[in-house]
Amino acid sequence: MDLPAIPLSVLDLSPVAEGRTAEESVAATLDLARHVDEWGFTRYWLAEHHGMPGIASSAPAVLIGAVAAATRRIRVGSGGVMLPNHAPLVVAEQFGTLAALHPGRIDLGLGRAPGTDQVTAAALRRSVDPLSAEDFPRQLVDLVDFLHGGSARTGGAVTAVPTASSAPPVWLLGSSGYSAQLAGHLGLPFAFAHHFSPHNTLPALDLYRQSFQPSDVLDAPYAMIAAQVLCADDDETAARLSRPSVLSFIRLRQGRPGRLPSVEQAEAHEWTDLELAMVRERLADQAVGGPDTVRERLGALLAATGVDELMVTTSTHDPADRVRSMRLVRDLFGPAELPRGYAGALTTIAS
Repeated sequence: MDLPAIPLSVLDLSPVAEGRTAEESVAATLDLARHVDEWGFTRYWLAEHHGMPGIASSAPAVLIGAVAAATRRIRVGSGGVMLPNHAPLVVAEQFGTLAALHPGRIDLGLGRAPGTDQVTAAALRRSVDPLSAEDFPRQLVDLVDFLHGGSARTGGAVTAVPTASSAPPVWLLGSSGYSAQLAGHLGLPFAFAHHFSPHNTLPALDLYRQSFQPSDVLDAPYAMIAAQVLCADDDETAARLSRPSVLSFIRLRQGRPGRLPSVEQAEAHEWTDLELAMVRERLADQAVGGPDTVRERLGALLAATGVDELMVTTSTHDPADRVRSMRLVRDLFGPAELPRGYAGALTTIAS
């Protein structure tokens, strides 16, 4: 199956592996970013997670600045900033600064989940009060207003400084229908987390397209999915390299998050029947294998979803295996293309 020549991007959680330091993990992020920049990938996004020993991307704005400084042309952004954790003014000033430092290369992807447990979320928000359904849309409106200078709700009395001449484009991220519908109503690009919510992928994309209303940003829907992909020389090698990531996910589901185990640790693990069932379920929606297997799986996924862009996320204990996987995936696709129908600036969203 031939793969379409669509934009190809990267989602990075900066995994912290057993036996490695946070410094080594961040260095591996910068190294991967330099490689995919050279290979023609479109975007490099950093995720926000907190309280997870195996993930170093708790401060995406900081990592975005480092990645953008280490690369030449690739767009760099958040996949995403979890808006409930932050004051909209702070996010606007952070990304206004990034856009001023790296004009035309910064994306602002936004999510509405905390990206952590409820206790940590309360510490981030400095409040134990639950969020209401209206909080995220209101925060989003304030943030977009701040990105363009000031908040309408403050009558312009509060402004974000600096304000870049071209505000970073805003994407909505989601793993269910809520953000899909909101992105459609606002005419914003939408990125779906297929890598951890595959059963909701098609319903969410359908909802996004059905609810889409043209805006100053987009004339037509623009959808991207993030997929878990690991490509190696053959299926057996890829399966072996994928075991640490699967074991790490199972431990997270069991409430025991930790650093990414080694291949040897994953092989020595005594898998229970329940865990093996979770492994099969987890791998069923991933593209793990040699080039032919990954081509077939990604081809089927792209045909089913009809998305405009694919974002690849890969986690391996050895950073060199992740770099090689990205190179092999890049070779499966045709020449890189620029995103279609995508405006470079975002105008104010009216409340």
